[in-house]
Amino acid sequence: MAVYRRNYKPYSGGLTATWSRWFVLFRYSRRNLFRSKFLTALFVICFFWPLICLCMIYLAHSASFLQQLGLPTGVLSIDNKFFYTFMWVQGVLAFLLTAFTGPGLISPDLANGALPLYFCRPFSRVEYVLGKSSVLAILLSQITWVPGLVLFIMQASLAGPSWAWSNLWIAGSLVISSLIWIAILSLLAMALSAWVKWRIVAGALLLGVMFFGGGFALAINGVMRTESGHFFDIFYLMKTVWNAMFQVDADHAIPVAQAWIALLVYCTICLGLLMRKVRAYEVIK
Repeated sequence: MAVYRRNYKPYSGGLTATWSRWFVLFRYSRRNLFRSKFLTALFVICFFWPLICLCMIYLAHSASFLQQLGLPTGVLSIDNKFFYTFMWVQGVLAFLLTAFTGPGLISPDLANGALPLYFCRPFSRVEYVLGKSSVLAILLSQITWVPGLVLFIMQASLAGPSWAWSNLWIAGSLVISSLIWIAILSLLAMALSAWVKWRIVAGALLLGVMFFGGGFALAINGVMRTESGHFFDIFYLMKTVWNAMFQVDADHAIPVAQAWIALLVYCTICLGLLMRKVRAYEVIK
């Protein structure tokens, strides 16, 4: 528009609240996520195991149906080991879902030089990371602690208030164990995608970190004759924490407190690497 015409008028509509502007990144990133039929099918598959567990809870309280099947009444035990198994299966599915969805959140923006377009608007780096990570956080919550609480409420309604009060700690274990696993997967996936910039390579690296970490840990333990190699195995660290939270008896090569510290260190390192790459301009020496 020519300046001499003086027809320019500033925007006079409503403004979005500052604290909620990162929701824009979440809304459009999640919309692009489910354009893939494969990811949509994988997300639906993640609900099969919760449905099976829901049926198992119902059967555990249906004595007549078990008698018709010729099974004893106490064949299905809904206890801490039941919810631990549920969490372990959903944790593996959450990792697979992250491997296919996480690298595509940041790598296209970095590869195409889109970060200056984001940060020339009222977005800070923290809001950018928060908006992108919330996609994975909410997506993984829908397949981990949310169906876990549904199963717990279902079991509590059938078993009675006494069971609910005595096993209320299981609900807390479901939420806390899910949140720490979601934080690790989200930060690790976004950090790898930020440094690699290629979606396929970032996904392959995420798979490599998880699957080859166990082999690398065993190699260190065998060569050095120590148990410190388990600190390189994120799955082993998470299993150690989950066993302690769900009170499952198991032998651990490293203490639970050290496993917690190692997981927090991994989260801190991934967050630092991510914030180092998420900038409006990248200086190359």
